[in-house]
Amino acid sequence: MGSLLQLQDLNLAPSPFSSLTSTSTSTTTPAAASTSSNTIATSLSAKETAKAFLVPKLEPKLEPFDVETPIYHHQPQDPGSSTHAFLLTSSAPNYFSNSQLTTPLSQSISSEDDNANDHYSEYNRISEHFRTAFAKRLQDQYGDISVVSDPDSRAIVPHNEDDNSNTALSTVVVSRRPKYPQRSSELVRVTDLGIEDQRYFRDLVRRTRMVYDSLRILSILEEKRRGERRARGDLRAASAMRDCGLWLNRDKRIVGSIPGVQIGDVFFFRMELLVMGLHGQAQAGIDYLPASQSSNREPIATSIIVSGGYEDDEDAGDVIIYTGHGGQDKLNRQCEHQKLEGGNLALERSMRHGIEVRVIRGIKHEGSVSSKVYVYDGLYKIHECWFDVGKSGFGVYKYRLLRIDGQPEMGSSILKFSESLRTKPLTVRPRGYLSLDVSNKKENMPVFLFNDIDNDHDPLCYQYLERTVFPVFVFTNGSNGTGCDCVSGCSDGCFCAMKNGGELAYDENGFLLRGKPVVFECGVSCRCPPACRNRVTQRGLRNRLEVFRSRETGWGVRSLDVIHAGAFICEYAGVVLTREQAQIFSMNGGGLVYPNRFSAKWAEWGDLSQIYPNYTRPSYPELPPLDFAMDVSKMRNVACYMSHSSAPNVLVQFVLYDHNNLMYPHIMLFAMENIPPLRELSLDYGVADDWTGKLAICN
Repeated sequence: MGSLLQLQDLNLAPSPFSSLTSTSTSTTTPAAASTSSNTIATSLSAKETAKAFLVPKLEPKLEPFDVETPIYHHQPQDPGSSTHAFLLTSSAPNYFSNSQLTTPLSQSISSEDDNANDHYSEYNRISEHFRTAFAKRLQDQYGDISVVSDPDSRAIVPHNEDDNSNTALSTVVVSRRPKYPQRSSELVRVTDLGIEDQRYFRDLVRRTRMVYDSLRILSILEEKRRGERRARGDLRAASAMRDCGLWLNRDKRIVGSIPGVQIGDVFFFRMELLVMGLHGQAQAGIDYLPASQSSNREPIATSIIVSGGYEDDEDAGDVIIYTGHGGQDKLNRQCEHQKLEGGNLALERSMRHGIEVRVIRGIKHEGSVSSKVYVYDGLYKIHECWFDVGKSGFGVYKYRLLRIDGQPEMGSSILKFSESLRTKPLTVRPRGYLSLDVSNKKENMPVFLFNDIDNDHDPLCYQYLERTVFPVFVFTNGSNGTGCDCVSGCSDGCFCAMKNGGELAYDENGFLLRGKPVVFECGVSCRCPPACRNRVTQRGLRNRLEVFRSRETGWGVRSLDVIHAGAFICEYAGVVLTREQAQIFSMNGGGLVYPNRFSAKWAEWGDLSQIYPNYTRPSYPELPPLDFAMDVSKMRNVACYMSHSSAPNVLVQFVLYDHNNLMYPHIMLFAMENIPPLRELSLDYGVADDWTGKLAICN
């Protein structure tokens, strides 16, 4: 484990000696810097020796494309006082409110002195009117905030209880301590993780992201049912997970790589970055440990978001010229000089101590649920800091960051490369393509076939199937020919929804709400249109896939698009064989795929047992044990080339739509997480070849 430092928040009330930190840091000696960089901050500073004073509130570096979220600023008073004020700095709806955190408004009013003269009586009367109006307006605007008043006070400014003056404690906005853990002030660096530790943290991150994504999708659907115009499921999901203590890395502030988060991982919401502990600010572009929480009174930056929010930013990939925060108006225009404080000072201190920062890039992305995608691009070091005149004529602080060598390729560069592949593949990669559409236009999207390793062209020898071939008796046995009458499209409560337990399995964007034993989609007997919300898997491929030759897994599958968590990918297609047919086929040495061996990963998608203690796994509609096999030896589709993994990013969901025979469902594949472009897709087949880690038939 490496070492790190701690620091002070300029929004808090520092002691007089700590207020000189920003001016004295430039004179830090090399010896002091070396000592600081080799120390892990594990405790707060010594108790305050003088009465605290307020300093101007800093403006964080805001991202122009992010939606404003409510943030509470803790404004402490005198260090010896137990009273604190909380100021709401956003007029957006408070998704983080907790009705149990407030106390009711006290209406008790007492006079200061019965013998007060007429002048003070008139003053007290006016003060009381003002206090009453102030309190009522606060309650009307913010229902989750209460206002209490001391019965012996008519002042508005909070007062130290130890003060013996005649001015008593006045009206303040109060809140009990939240039940979720606060961010730690201890800086640590995680190094030398073993293989088992890496698997553990990766699985922890994967499961946490599944909870967030499934909860976000369900929250959006619930908000739209209530008629809310602007559904913010990302905020509600993050709030619920925070209240349940499911945010990661809250007990430590990690400098460097976050265990379980890989370079190239993609996120669609800023709140998800907070849940993972990758970036701790909902709006600010610089995340840092404030000086008030540091033993040496110096702030340390841990991560930044680069998204073009400042006109003076320059991004060349491995080299970044990053502009500090502050000095912008509401329209993101530079209107004043920046100051060396807050995040700006933290970046300068990180440069002095040689501490690396995480870089997350925000990129506009068409087709994203948030119109933007955040990509983790690894670790950078700050090599230079200077004050310069920006394009608008105001002074700005600039930082030159260089990417540390030896890291995997940046996710943002892979994202741009995949965009080029979608439009002009032969120009970008002139060699290696065996086919630009191995499906021969049977799919909605072309399926590329790429091999730049050897001369193997085995996938070209098979007949491509876009759908599974079932025996004829499947359509005659168990089909009743009934369907819904939803002419304009299905909704919760219709006939097909009742077959699924009372609600449809997908949201309006086609994302799977929660995994089920089997999903009933609308079929040929239904009157709903092809664009119906309950016909997701019947619309075929929505992402451009590529079958590629791999040195590790033989043949594999990857996507050229970003795949959202819960999105449909494709069907696992082949020729269905009965048990008797499968026995004969296997005697001749043929390889088969048994659907009943697929791991029940569908139960993990939508599992909210950590949020709701009474949550139970969906058990309806019940699916009998599957007793058939699939022959993919001569006819198959792109899914048959997916690799095996015990921690897959793709799950199997059984679906019925063209018949009602529960013994023979379709095998549909959905994404378990946000899958970035060119990352290999993997399934848990249940039984894999010990040598290849993949079913032998597909290798």
